[in-house]
Amino acid sequence: MKKIALIPARYAATRFPGKMLAVLAGQSVIWRTYESTRNTGVFDDVMVVTDSEVIYNEIVSNGGKAVMSKREHESGSDRIAEAVETMEDVEIVVNVQGDTPFTQKEPLEKLLQVFEGEAGKKVQVASLMQVLKDWKDIEDPNFVKVAVDKDFNALFFSRSVIPYPRDKAVQTTYYEHIGIYAFRRNALLQFTKTPMSPLEAAEKIECLRYLENGIPMKMVVTDYMGVEIDTPEDLERASRLLENK
Repeated sequence: MKKIALIPARYAATRFPGKMLAVLAGQSVIWRTYESTRNTGVFDDVMVVTDSEVIYNEIVSNGGKAVMSKREHESGSDRIAEAVETMEDVEIVVNVQGDTPFTQKEPLEKLLQVFEGEAGKKVQVASLMQVLKDWKDIEDPNFVKVAVDKDFNALFFSRSVIPYPRDKAVQTTYYEHIGIYAFRRNALLQFTKTPMSPLEAAEKIECLRYLENGIPMKMVVTDYMGVEIDTPEDLERASRLLENK
């Protein structure tokens, strides 16, 4: 199976405009994300897909690979699907968020493994999750929660608390969905041709479109994803993390 990582990166960002080019310990966030993804060694190719010439030049001038996309895409999945349309030899596509400069090998390796073997032939889409333990995070709508079945297929994604602990004596594990997806190429292309679904529109969680259309999503537990750069405060936290290494 030819496996590639595509990193969607747009210049505009509501909470932190230009965050992809923000400097983190002497290098841009997007370059650190690209480099850390490439250094995992689990992909046949790694590319940034962007609507910004500035981001494109940042990657290419440092010796990386990037492609330009249209500006009107609604999501990162739509953006990478445009690039994948011409890559007929690719079977597995991993969408790595451009604001994840601490990407590591083990979570991505575990994500790719679910596509292998006889059982893996049935998997069309997979994603990552991690355990949430702090009740403040569990209640926070910025943390997308996911409930899974006994085989770790997603049942539902929500910004609300799921499952709701009506009986507080029942021990419950809460999972946060991490927005790194792995697709079979055809599943990704089909996804972007399917209209936004009602639950997706309400929650603003794009993977609900799969569930509403009857496509299972395999979830993989990881215990390390580093820091996502969503705000200037996240950038400061990431800087401190690098300083303490």
